[in-house]
Amino acid sequence: MSDMIFREAVRADLPTVIALLADDVLGKARDFTQVDEAYERAFADISADPRNFLIVAEQDGELVGCLQITYIPGLGRHGAERSLIESVRVRSDRRGQGLGRQMMAWVIDQARQRGCALVQLTTDKSRADAHRFYLSLGFRASHEGMKLPL
Repeated sequence: MSDMIFREAVRADLPTVIALLADDVLGKARDFTQVDEAYERAFADISADPRNFLIVAEQDGELVGCLQITYIPGLGRHGAERSLIESVRVRSDRRGQGLGRQMMAWVIDQARQRGCALVQLTTDKSRADAHRFYLSLGFRASHEGMKLPL
């Protein structure tokens, strides 16, 4: 296998990205596999926002993973910016090969280069494997997250 390439997603990547999001136990219940107007609008909004990046991981000419980075300015931590990582996915046939670890190392390095004070993410309470993975990378479950579906 060749080295992984990380790049910003382009519109042509959208069908593969949404397929990655849906190819997941939780994603099957909340995402679709067809590009529709809602996905088009979200992609356009992410692409237009200078603090949001939809990143794809490409290996051997194929998309094998994705994630979204949002940089959040704040007054806390002496005006520090933080990096929020969401929608981390590795293609199901490529899981367990270290690709997720490479993706996370890359995104953490991006935050460090940007001068972020911390990197944060949320992971569903049912994802025990993901919890172990993030803990192995040095993340700590330091806060209790809450969400309110609207």
